[in-house]
Amino acid sequence: MQIRVLGCSGSIAAGSRTTSFLLDDDVLIDAGTGVGDLTLDEMARIDHIFVSHSHLDHVLAIGLLADSVTRRRSAANRPPVRVHALPQTLDALRTHIFNGVIWPDFTRLPDAEHPVLAFEPVSVGQVLDLGGRRIEVLSAAHTVPAVGYAVFGADGRAWVYTGDTGPNPALWSRLASMNVRALVIETAFRDDELALAKVSRHLCPSQLRLELAHLREPADVFITHIKPGEVDAVMSEIAAHGSVHRIHALAPGHRIELGT
Repeated sequence: MQIRVLGCSGSIAAGSRTTSFLLDDDVLIDAGTGVGDLTLDEMARIDHIFVSHSHLDHVLAIGLLADSVTRRRSAANRPPVRVHALPQTLDALRTHIFNGVIWPDFTRLPDAEHPVLAFEPVSVGQVLDLGGRRIEVLSAAHTVPAVGYAVFGADGRAWVYTGDTGPNPALWSRLASMNVRALVIETAFRDDELALAKVSRHLCPSQLRLELAHLREPADVFITHIKPGEVDAVMSEIAAHGSVHRIHALAPGHRIELGT
């Protein structure tokens, strides 16, 4: 198994793509603007999309991908692309995006019997098995209902993505019994924006330091969701706080192999 970073920015600018990860060649974890860097053939191979929450930077590409691949999947008699998310997130997608006003309802197109998208609710703690690939739904603490995900390699070690989250004791309680190979965690703001981080339920470097103190063993930690133009400032503040962990800024194109 391999995870490839398509996008990991908190917003868009030249060279910045919002959050999306590609597991092997058929599973997306979040569907931000980074999906747009896939070829049409690569998009047509996507069978599952795991969504962390309903905010636009994480869901924007779902409808556009559906529009791009409808003809190819229909011609090949492929099943719908399964969109996995909390029930509240799926309700938000139905109400606010796939409503015929913002975007067509691809859960009923090209027709109700053969849609290109199918919505599948998940719950925190649920483990899904996709042909031997195990994906666990993790707790997140954000301004809307939200989750993170853990993808387990054959060796039992996990790639963990927190999703958008503020301080979250439930996450660390679960990770305490998990062999974490790599942790992808957000830090959306600088320390001088602590008040904004708190109200928007994101992290800043000082909060990140407190959160990572709960991770028992030194680990590879990758910072995601930094705003365009803020990477150097945020990473400098993170470094100044110090850590036993190996902390890096996540970047598009980064790949991690799981299962060996």
